[in-house]
Amino acid sequence: MKILLHICCGPCAIFPLRVLRDQGHDLTGVFYNPNIHPLQEYLRRRDGVRETAERFGLKMIFLDQEYDPQVYMRQLAFRENSRCLLCYQLRLERTLSIARRGKFEGFSSTLLYSKQQQHKSIAKLGYDLAGEGKVVFVYQDFRVGWQEGIRQSLEWSLYRQDYCGCLYSEFERFRGCLQQATEKRRPESQS
Repeated sequence: MKILLHICCGPCAIFPLRVLRDQGHDLTGVFYNPNIHPLQEYLRRRDGVRETAERFGLKMIFLDQEYDPQVYMRQLAFRENSRCLLCYQLRLERTLSIARRGKFEGFSSTLLYSKQQQHKSIAKLGYDLAGEGKVVFVYQDFRVGWQEGIRQSLEWSLYRQDYCGCLYSEFERFRGCLQQATEKRRPESQS
């Protein structure tokens, strides 16, 4: 099957690429992640995807021209509580759109690899978007290869991020650092 694979980052792509290739699929990757904040983080992740793609000899589509954090933040405004689902939707809708125009038979995402993502929501959304159309959603639970992907990414010295990507996930990930810094600066008399 000719599949367009949405890729969120290099480390998350390793196991899905191996599995799908071993199954005989013809793969092309797409890097479309408008959620990633800040720009330096976006560039590090994009470069990690580029390196992973080169190691696999994978054709890639990079949608850097569509990266605009202001547009992304406007799309999430006042919907922060459902931001993850909205983010998945943006990325999968764009992937499906490209797959349809590119005459792909299926589409999928490396988001299905991460144990940190809302796996059932991603799968349901993929199936819902594909509907009864010609381009099918290719579901696979890639989380079974979690440790293999980590091991390989460390061996290759790929950039490994420590938050999902958006401003909110960055804050949630590092909130403890803020609390620790605040406590260190607090005078003894206020304790």
